Amino acid sequence: MPELPLRLEARAEPSRWMPYLSPLLAVMLMLLAGVLVFWALGKDPAEGFRLFFLNPVKDAYGVSELLLKATPLMLCATGLAIGFRANVWNIGAEGQFILGAVGATGVALYFQGSESRLLLPAMVVGGALAGAAWASIPAFLKTRFNANEILVSLMLVYVAQLLVSWLVFGPWKDPDGFNFPQTRMFDDAALLPILVDGTRLNQSLLIALAVLIAGYVFMYRSYTGFKMRVAGEAADAARYAGFSANRMVWIGLLCGGGAAGLAGMAEVAGPMGQLTDKVSLGYGFAAIIVAFVGRLNPLGILFASLLMALLFLGGEQVQQYMNLPSSISMVFQGMLLFFLLGADVFINYRLVIGRRGA
Repeated sequence: MPELPLRLEARAEPSRWMPYLSPLLAVMLMLLAGVLVFWALGKDPAEGFRLFFLNPVKDAYGVSELLLKATPLMLCATGLAIGFRANVWNIGAEGQFILGAVGATGVALYFQGSESRLLLPAMVVGGALAGAAWASIPAFLKTRFNANEILVSLMLVYVAQLLVSWLVFGPWKDPDGFNFPQTRMFDDAALLPILVDGTRLNQSLLIALAVLIAGYVFMYRSYTGFKMRVAGEAADAARYAGFSANRMVWIGLLCGGGAAGLAGMAEVAGPMGQLTDKVSLGYGFAAIIVAFVGRLNPLGILFASLLMALLFLGGEQVQQYMNLPSSISMVFQGMLLFFLLGADVFINYRLVIGRRGA
């Protein structure tokens, strides 16, 4: 079989700076490709760019919406990054997000009518535990039967969606809700306080920032975080040092599930104020992109969350003003991930033209 004239050849010494610069390169390429997308759809690229990236943050309310959208992405991505660093591939944060919303809703409905200040903390704990419990299923199957955590966690997303549908169409359905699939509205004591008057931005942002800080401390200032980094970067060295692979799986999945559960709690106790069958907005899947664009680093995740939130809001703007489908946001998300993965390939490999030895 003749050898192809194009091939990838491993670099002798990959650049130390490109892993940090490649997300910026991916963003630039996404913007350039976005111009072509608008042009191919028959829309003015300049107007599309303005609506997509500038219009959502043209005033203080827009900035508050950006922070509100970024909050669940920060939470989910930080938890996922802990596992990804140890090569524990949790792809089911969306399902864990849903279970977190279910767990928090269960607490709110059980104590409906209560004005206790302990209600919100109980919902936070309930959401985190529910998300972690859902993540424990792939952790158990991985460590006990060596099941693939990618497939198990992903398939559990659809089980979670069916579970929340059953709840809001059945036992938790609001009897005064005109037959809509939703629970009763939460009491004021079960809602997160607003941070800025006149906006929807609430204290979940403070929770997300606290999780980012805790994630940084865990990843870079704890012995367990060090072991997880070693397990991800040099699995043989981790085994030689006696680090437990099963323990890494449990920690990675439980951290991801707990953080996603917190995000689900923040959604139902924040802008939604109740549980519906539409609680799943794709935050768990988008957080995978956020984690990698942020280089599995809490500081990078902070900025990547803001970028991803802008893509969500920009998609809504062009849908409203340019009559484009809502999926345009997912197109930009996909391009961002595609260009990032492509840039990562060329960090470790170079493209060689010509036959070997020519």
